Amino acid sequence: MPEYCTGVMALKPRPSKNDYYLNIALDVASRGTCLRRNYGAVIVKNDAIVSTGYTGAPRGLPNCCDLGFCDREEKGVPSGERYELCRSVHAEMNAIINAGRGKTLNAILYLSGYDVQTGKLIDAEPCFLCKRIILNAGIYKVICRNADGSSWGIIPEGHPTYDA
Repeated sequence: MPEYCTGVMALKPRPSKNDYYLNIALDVASRGTCLRRNYGAVIVKNDAIVSTGYTGAPRGLPNCCDLGFCDREEKGVPSGERYELCRSVHAEMNAIINAGRGKTLNAILYLSGYDVQTGKLIDAEPCFLCKRIILNAGIYKVICRNADGSSWGIIPEGHPTYDA
């Protein structure tokens, strides 16, 4: 019997759809290979998962966790800057590449992440380049998890944010 069952009819509350997919994104992030921060992305279309992606080096290349160092960290680059020096492909990019455009049109992308050193949630938001790729993929909404567990959303065309 699942751990949320304490009796025949006693269940813990079901998570919202946003929390459900954000929790899956966090599980996907656990496959990440970055030594700083790992993110997971889940693309959902018509309430079905069509793709996932996590932070990691391009296929066939060594990962930072395998090499034991981070180029950006060794150069003193602050988090969130100079992504061109990073060997990893972002979770959002990997999910889009794995899906193909036909599956991303009018889909929702869910994004969660955590700090590798502390294991704590971090505020998730696509970087500028990922936002352009998301827009080009035809994804119409992005739902992100914050460090406090709350979520928020953006519409890639630049519309204002809304409460998820």
